[in-house]
Amino acid sequence: MIDPELPPVSGPSLTASTLPAIRAALRNPTCAEAVGDRDITWSDHVVPGTDVVVTVLRPRVPRAGLFSIHGGGMVMDDRFADLPRLVALVEEFGFVAATVEYRLAPEHPHPAPLEDCYAGLAWFAAEFDGPLVVAGGSAGGGLSAGCALLARDRGGPALAGQLLLCPMLDDRTTADLPGAVWSRAANDFGWRSLLAGQTSPYASPARMPDLRGLPPAFVEVGGAEIFRDEDVAYAQRLAQAGVPTELHIWAGAYHGFDRFAPEAEVTRAALAARSSWLRRLLGIRE
Repeated sequence: MIDPELPPVSGPSLTASTLPAIRAALRNPTCAEAVGDRDITWSDHVVPGTDVVVTVLRPRVPRAGLFSIHGGGMVMDDRFADLPRLVALVEEFGFVAATVEYRLAPEHPHPAPLEDCYAGLAWFAAEFDGPLVVAGGSAGGGLSAGCALLARDRGGPALAGQLLLCPMLDDRTTADLPGAVWSRAANDFGWRSLLAGQTSPYASPARMPDLRGLPPAFVEVGGAEIFRDEDVAYAQRLAQAGVPTELHIWAGAYHGFDRFAPEAEVTRAALAARSSWLRRLLGIRE
């Protein structure tokens, strides 16, 4: 049952033939539009030795680092998709926030998207001296989890936490919800595009057999979306592996509910839970 405060929303009908038009129709705010009159500056950077572009938002007094990876089912959207969320976090916490432009499937299957994100994360960690959180929603949540795994297995960078919002974690999911914002058909298309016949626990973190040694995790998922069971299972496995893990299942919430209904009570509760976890993680008591 969908929360009555949430408006009806239909998801994209993703196929190889519809993808170009869906990409072309996406409109995200610019940094100037998202920042407005706040005391935040921004700049673009190219990671040395790559074509990876990272946009960095800076408050006047930096406190911690946030590396953001956008969603889009592995096949669409860009680094500006989460700017409103990032600007709010920069303002609230004093984050220096970076958002990365990664190559998209199917033109660039795994490992290209994940390696782009990891290259951006490693560059940002070297540029910023302070606690660093990797964060993302949907496909960005899956890529954030993958970056945390790579950071563990490659010996860095050190991460203070991973903020995983309705993350896309398991290519084996069979969940389906007719009329869902993110459908089984769209999900299958995203995974086929990314994996191109491969299997990898870094691309699909739910396949990773050993989750020990990962940074503290915040996992959030709607109770009315196809990622619910895989996200709950991943959070449980993290906790069982000794990783400090916080899990929130928002009853009646569909995929990306906070973006579609920013004033709904469930969204306010979700934002408060994220902020509480970040304050506790970073030791902010004010």
